[in-house]
Amino acid sequence: MEIKVGQLYRHYKDHVCKVIGIGRHTETLEELVFYVQLGDNPKFGKDSVWARPKDMWFKKVEWQGKKVTRFVLIEK
Repeated sequence: MEIKVGQLYRHYKDHVCKVIGIGRHTETLEELVFYVQLGDNPKFGKDSVWARPKDMWFKKVEWQGKKVTRFVLIEK
């Protein structure tokens, strides 16, 4: 599945995130997805910006005893 700038995803912990860019790590050249966690995060503030390796974006994680996809597309 392709990740495009501007797409909205729901994180498995129920955050809504907007992809703001795809880039590369300066030393490893690993592809990274840059995104904004929309809304207020009590720990990091409003609309906090994050980066995650692209190859981890759709991987399964264990959450509350179940295997779930880390990010799920909610808008095309």
